[in-house]
Amino acid sequence: MKGVSSVVSGYAGGHVENPTYEQVVTGRTGHAEVCQIQFDPEQISFEDMLEVFFNTHDPTTLNRQGNDVGTQYRSVIFYHTEEQRKTAERIKAEIETSGTWKNPIVTEIVPFKKFYKAEDYHQNYYQNNSNQGYCRLVIAPKLRKFEKVFKLKLSG
Repeated sequence: MKGVSSVVSGYAGGHVENPTYEQVVTGRTGHAEVCQIQFDPEQISFEDMLEVFFNTHDPTTLNRQGNDVGTQYRSVIFYHTEEQRKTAERIKAEIETSGTWKNPIVTEIVPFKKFYKAEDYHQNYYQNNSNQGYCRLVIAPKLRKFEKVFKLKLSG
């Protein structure tokens, strides 16, 4: 997306220092699988980022994304400032009342504490594994939807 300078896969929101994927996937560390996104607010707003977030995954399923089940797959926004918290709460409420989703939104909005970068094989996962079944069946359709809905926000 225009204005996004980096996206790093990792883990946040748990109680174990330096967790590994093998620990996080058990659901016992308290971490969620997340992306840490660096962006230029002069080129893309936090509101725009949230719009993409709420429209490219299902924010109505508790502890689940598709076939992935567990607290590590919860829908969550980790805010860095009070302004981000207020914006996230407002956008969540707007999406909730818009009728975009039939069921209530369960996305958590919690303060950011610490981010742990995931192992190298998790970085650019789709780009490096696009022929893998999960990528073809789950990620590719989401990317096509993203590219169609947010065409004007794409870089390049």
